[in-house]
Amino acid sequence: MAEEGSVLIIDDKPNMLKMLKTLLGDSYEVTTADSADEGLHKFRDINPDVVLSDIRMPGMSGMELLRKMKDENPTAEVILMTAYAEVSQAVKAVKEGAYNYVTKPFEPEDIQLTLDKALERKRLREKTEILQQEIEEKYGFPNIVGDSKPMRRAFKLARKAAESDATVLLTGESGTGKEVFAKAIHYTSPRSTDRFVDINCAAVPEGLIESELFGHVKGAFSGASQEKKGLFEEADGGTLFLDEVTELPSDLQVKLNRAIQEKEIRRVGDTRNRQVDARIIASSNRELEQALEDGEIREDLYYRLNVFPIHLPPLRERDGDIPLLVRHFLQQEVGAEEAEEYDIEPDAMQMLLAHNWPGNIRELENVIERAVVLAEEKTITADILSPLSPHEAESEPRMAPLSEMTYEEAMDKMSENCRRQYLVEVLKQYGGNVTKAAEHAGIERESFHRLMRKCDIDSDEIRGRSGN
Repeated sequence: MAEEGSVLIIDDKPNMLKMLKTLLGDSYEVTTADSADEGLHKFRDINPDVVLSDIRMPGMSGMELLRKMKDENPTAEVILMTAYAEVSQAVKAVKEGAYNYVTKPFEPEDIQLTLDKALERKRLREKTEILQQEIEEKYGFPNIVGDSKPMRRAFKLARKAAESDATVLLTGESGTGKEVFAKAIHYTSPRSTDRFVDINCAAVPEGLIESELFGHVKGAFSGASQEKKGLFEEADGGTLFLDEVTELPSDLQVKLNRAIQEKEIRRVGDTRNRQVDARIIASSNRELEQALEDGEIREDLYYRLNVFPIHLPPLRERDGDIPLLVRHFLQQEVGAEEAEEYDIEPDAMQMLLAHNWPGNIRELENVIERAVVLAEEKTITADILSPLSPHEAESEPRMAPLSEMTYEEAMDKMSENCRRQYLVEVLKQYGGNVTKAAEHAGIERESFHRLMRKCDIDSDEIRGRSGN
């Protein structure tokens, strides 16, 4: 094939076929056909990059030929040749899928330019399809490791969600792969060619979160020197992933609920609404029913988000997946071929299977990364995994001896530990209920949450220890 691609020329006039083949032969691999029927047969046989066809031929017309080719290959690039009197028909053909048309008599450079542009579009589409396929391979469901019964259930629901445009709610403990599932749903959905935009609602300061989500106009607040699109607009046509959605302030939950319901947003400081079409996937490491009971999420937003709930199981409930995940993370660390050379001793695998995995998949990935660094002769032993004690999740952070610190450092550390111990004890007293714990402490719930994050405290873990 010539470097520029292949073209099939269809015309019932031999002189026209001869002239076009001479004109285009140096740039394209040219195949000719002197009737629409023969042209359709060769189209099926050689699958040309571009088809150049007369619009008026005996028997099957160029219009009918166009419809047949587009039915068989919707991405076929077809250019029609027509007389001036048939321009209206050619315009109709473009609306039915033809790339373009040229009118007879035409200048050689015009036909060449039109063919070049058609081929360029075809090549761009092919590159896009390849890129999309690579993205799906990277982020799609086949990239998620797991064959346990709970995971098969989650896969089944997620694939159904990808086929729809419904709002999805992903729940599960921290580290169970909610963002990975959100991306898989997006990149296997009809919205996959548009953007996947994500935000961790707990990581953005309360004063900035509204601008992040909805954008702002110039002068809306101090520092707003120019207008800015929000993430809803960035995700228009695609998917917006709201991680840790229960961390949003109550007043912003009202605006979020309206944005999802009405499919429109209003930038901070603006006076008009803007239409947006973003598919929402939300997540929480808490059960929303509990968050609703604790007053951490509004009832109207709860029902707006809980359309298509999918629960991702913790790693301790899918121990059959641990050997698969270990092999997967080994391949990520050292490559597929070298990973086959690694040996995991039975005692080491038993430790991995017996561990409670409070950090779930994220913790396992870190453990394997460390094991690869420490493994001698590519053997992972129980000694390497010795930090995985059964009570690791229960233990408090160890502190360096106070005598090794300055007075100021020691006082700060003691204050930090006392604060953490106080928060943990109050949460335990109320079974992990943040609202009641905050009331007991005499501070706002949002402030209590900020202190928890600063001290790395997980209320779900406290609730689990309390037996609730």
